[in-house]
Amino acid sequence: MERLTDINPARIAWCADQIGLAPSDMASELGISANTISRLLDGEGGVTFRQLRQISKYFGRSVFFFLESTPVRDETAYTPQFRTLANQAPEIAPKVWKIIRQAETQRERYFGLLEELRVSEIPVFEPPDIADRDVTGSARVARKWLGIDRENSFDTYRESIERVGILVFRSNGYNGQWQVPKESTMLGFSLYQDTCPVIFVRKQVAEARQTFTLTHELGHLLLHHKSAIDSERDFESDDTDEREANQFAGAFLVPDAELVLIGTASVPDEPADVDDWLKPIQQRTGASGEVVLRRLLDSGRVTSDRCRAYCLWKASQAFGQKEGGNRGYCHREPIHMFGDRFVRAVLDGISTDAISLTKASRYLDNLKLHDIHALEEYYASI
Repeated sequence: MERLTDINPARIAWCADQIGLAPSDMASELGISANTISRLLDGEGGVTFRQLRQISKYFGRSVFFFLESTPVRDETAYTPQFRTLANQAPEIAPKVWKIIRQAETQRERYFGLLEELRVSEIPVFEPPDIADRDVTGSARVARKWLGIDRENSFDTYRESIERVGILVFRSNGYNGQWQVPKESTMLGFSLYQDTCPVIFVRKQVAEARQTFTLTHELGHLLLHHKSAIDSERDFESDDTDEREANQFAGAFLVPDAELVLIGTASVPDEPADVDDWLKPIQQRTGASGEVVLRRLLDSGRVTSDRCRAYCLWKASQAFGQKEGGNRGYCHREPIHMFGDRFVRAVLDGISTDAISLTKASRYLDNLKLHDIHALEEYYASI
């Protein structure tokens, strides 16, 4: 098979360096022999077109990117949002950087689809003016802006957020290109943009943890107008932006109107009994017991000792990334991952011949063709 020898090895090395991928790990990550990679990086060999596509797919670049002879310029190779995250968290694992690149690509695909479909009414991100408000007041304005009802879950918050021009993506629970590595502590990130920001949430066993991440990232977008990436450590940080995003999420999920309904005279003595005590408000708001208790602590209605005891007990429980799922419903997984708005745009693209089934499959995490048809049938039935 003919091998391409005009590949710029410096561009491959640059891509690997950007995501912290060592040359010794490149062969196993790319699925190409170590000898081929070694010769390629030394400028002494080539690869087949299929192998070049593997390299391009892994690094989220076009094939032509690696055929250009000029050096890479950071300001043109990456968006300002990506560079912001790279400066903020240079230690992030290579697979997480890939997910960030994929999220940006999905946003580009979304707008490309809307252009192909000639959609005239595209929701544009026009955040409320909260410059002169405190964080709690900002959360109150944001709830009104989004039209938040009293009873909510991750899905209803997500739907409200997507209506105002923000795309919300969530990792999948099975092995794939959108799965966050188990060893990573990254919980979510936000990519700020004037017209269409993106929020990414890591799938968790406890939905309340996903919901908090979602609203924490929303806080970054509305309060700070910049991109952010957050790990478990960041959620406990004393950094001003992180503390404000946490406060925003708490006030957004558990507004004052909900707090006054909690009778604190019957606070359980045992931390293990707190979730049962708070179950009604947790079910209404989608907030975790920890978030509710912290709001009660801030309002002076529970002691710091009770709050600390519950948080320590909760931290001892086993939580993590949600794995697997019912593969009988895998045709619906793109909705959970990319949101209703994105999936509908892809299906509209198929029905109007704006995109092929093959391209639609690629947009929907390589969904099999028969599952795409099952997804179309599902939407037709709702």
